[in-house]
Amino acid sequence: MTAGTPQGGGTGEEHGQGQGGTPVGGRLVRLLRRAAGLLRLTSLRLRLVVVFALVALTAAVSASGIAYWLNRNTVLDRTQNAALKDFRKSLEDNTRTLPLRPRCAELQDAARQMAAGPQNYTVLLIGVDREGKECAATTDKDLLTLAVVPQSLRNAVDQVRPVDENNHAAHHLYWQRKEVGDVPYLVAGAKVIGGGPTGYMMKSLSTERQDLTSLGWSLGIATALALVGSALLAQAAATTVLRPVQRLGFAARQLGEGRLDTRLRVTGSDELADLSRTFNRAAEQLQQRVEELSGREAASRRFVADMSHELRTPLTAITAVTEVLEEEADSLDPMIAPAVQLVVSETRRLNDLVENLMEVTRFDAGTARLVLDDVDVADQVTACIDARAWLDAVELDADRGTMARLDPRRLDVILANLIGNALKHGGSPVRVSVRTEPTEGAPEEAGAGSPDESAAGAPAGGELVIRVRDHGPGIPEEVLPHVFDRFYKASASRPRSEGSGLGLSIAQENAHIHGGRISAANDPEGGAVFTLRLPRDASRLADGDGPSTGGERPGDEGAEGRR
Repeated sequence: MTAGTPQGGGTGEEHGQGQGGTPVGGRLVRLLRRAAGLLRLTSLRLRLVVVFALVALTAAVSASGIAYWLNRNTVLDRTQNAALKDFRKSLEDNTRTLPLRPRCAELQDAARQMAAGPQNYTVLLIGVDREGKECAATTDKDLLTLAVVPQSLRNAVDQVRPVDENNHAAHHLYWQRKEVGDVPYLVAGAKVIGGGPTGYMMKSLSTERQDLTSLGWSLGIATALALVGSALLAQAAATTVLRPVQRLGFAARQLGEGRLDTRLRVTGSDELADLSRTFNRAAEQLQQRVEELSGREAASRRFVADMSHELRTPLTAITAVTEVLEEEADSLDPMIAPAVQLVVSETRRLNDLVENLMEVTRFDAGTARLVLDDVDVADQVTACIDARAWLDAVELDADRGTMARLDPRRLDVILANLIGNALKHGGSPVRVSVRTEPTEGAPEEAGAGSPDESAAGAPAGGELVIRVRDHGPGIPEEVLPHVFDRFYKASASRPRSEGSGLGLSIAQENAHIHGGRISAANDPEGGAVFTLRLPRDASRLADGDGPSTGGERPGDEGAEGRR
């Protein structure tokens, strides 16, 4: 009887147990999940390159995976089908002439004849001889023995299946792929129907593996080339897309720096061109608006300056009259005296306001100038307090000999405003302390007031720190950011106050001209603290390296301030 042929009938069915590969889709999904974090990169160019690369990588890996899978199945199926077909035919042809119980030599001859075919596989024939002993004939004892054949394959080959209209043979040809050492093999087996021998064959698939490995390397190289090409393409596309964006960013920076005539050259009709047109329209409207506001601001400044200048002449006459009235106050009618005192005080207040307004216009116009001199800061503070009769209300903590090169008149204005503000709105006693500190980021300087410094009569480097602290209720937290604003009033229900509302603003401007600053805070123990920080030598600023300065010297602004 022939293999897989019941009673000389049709050919039996083939059943396979192939080893499946690792799914490419799962690896690709994990790769995409890890790469998704790269999309958070801030560079638009890099994000475009990454996106292009991911798309190209996905497409290349998918195409390569599909091509490899199809070629793998085609190569293995072709080799496998040819070997199985030859094995079935050879088993049928070479066992047809064998007796029912062949001798081992006959089985060995049949196995050699089967292995001599064009498919070059190893054959194992197992039968029972006339004495009832099992005989195993193999063409390669070192490679193919019954122990090498997988047990699952042997069980399938030995299984007897019922013959019916759907199954025409009791035994079928089964196959399985396995590795022996590092070499892949195709192992197949079938039982000759009618009590004949059982045949197994083992064919090496190393050639097919080499072919598939070469194919895999080729597809990998193609994928890498596609990835590099996509990166270059993405770079070119990003350059094309980002060049207008870069020009837009550069133009926006120029616009932010005050170059309001900045415009973009518009080419094309795509979205980027529309964005450039929108930017040009916005820049044009902004330029018109700024020019309009600048004109209004200039007109306002001219109005304030002209008004202040025009008021000085009548105010001078009114001031002279009020001084005469004040001198004759004792001889006036008691019913008229209060009115005269009110006129005198309001005239002085109006005079201070006009002077402050003129000083503010000088700051706004950039015409304020530093007139520097070497001053003893402690003496300067004492003179400021003494000139305003504040000696009884102010405590001074300052070492003699603390020299600084500053504008003494402007320092007096700053001190008068800070101390006067503390006396008006804080609580006595007001404490003024003078210290020197090294400039931030600079090495420690020699101490202030040292003999060497006093002898030289010139200030050392560093920073002058003057603190003015009162013992009042302090400044409300919501008011602190606005204490240096012009005309700011902490309470809208009290629109009128003794000061002009410009004192602290003028003090801050005078500090800025020196290259310094004033800060306001509340002391943890109670009361407000104003801290003035000035460079001990403002010569660099007076020479033109600092804030814009120049112009005339105004009069004493007075001790004005408002919370």
